[in-house]
Amino acid sequence: MFTKNQAKLIKSLQEKKNRVELGLFLVEGEKSVVEVLNSTFDIDFILTTTKFFDKYGEKIREKAKSYEIVNQFDLEKVGTFETNDSALAVVKQNKNTEPKINKNQIVLALDEIKDPGNLGTIIRIADWYGIKNIVASKETVDFYNPKVITATKGSFTRVSIFYTDLNDFLAKTKLPVLGAFLNGENIHKTKFPTSGILLMGNESNGISKDIEKFVTEKITIPCYGKAESLNVAIATAIILDNWLNNLQ
Repeated sequence: MFTKNQAKLIKSLQEKKNRVELGLFLVEGEKSVVEVLNSTFDIDFILTTTKFFDKYGEKIREKAKSYEIVNQFDLEKVGTFETNDSALAVVKQNKNTEPKINKNQIVLALDEIKDPGNLGTIIRIADWYGIKNIVASKETVDFYNPKVITATKGSFTRVSIFYTDLNDFLAKTKLPVLGAFLNGENIHKTKFPTSGILLMGNESNGISKDIEKFVTEKITIPCYGKAESLNVAIATAIILDNWLNNLQ
């Protein structure tokens, strides 16, 4: 039976301080819940409609510690979605672990990305291009923010993010660091390395001055029109596409 304590817990996980304290986060909607069911994440419990359970009941029994069958009204009342006729999962967070960077690997580094939609889209883009690891400044929006998780469209299950002091991380890396600037070298003329770090900056201010000193090569996307700048997620996709195409 769906309890008031479960409802209270779900509501509390919409705030970062509670997610941090409890080590849990929310996953909502059919696409994302199916992805988490097929991932290595530990699922604390699932609220599921009959329709969703009829399709994925076997997997729910296998993966979730517990589950409750509820109606659509209950899901929408406790969750963040305006419309949800499938499921909601309460999931255990992964540990904040520094990635082991292998040879011929591209890593994304994010300097104070603030918008949840941007971070979620960047994670989805990373997944598209086979990027497994993201390193983010401590000021970057929380990976487990419900809006971030939703925007990834399930890619949060395949891309790991490590929050750290970017100064410390970049100071000790031996990889080339390519930073996105408005005045860098044209990416269409850049000779991209087989492995390295792509550093993307804040939506409003770009890469911060104290991080800039670690950039070994400044790059830019050439502008052919009059737009002031590109959205950071779109810019990330364009640069990664050029980088990987350059390696073919």
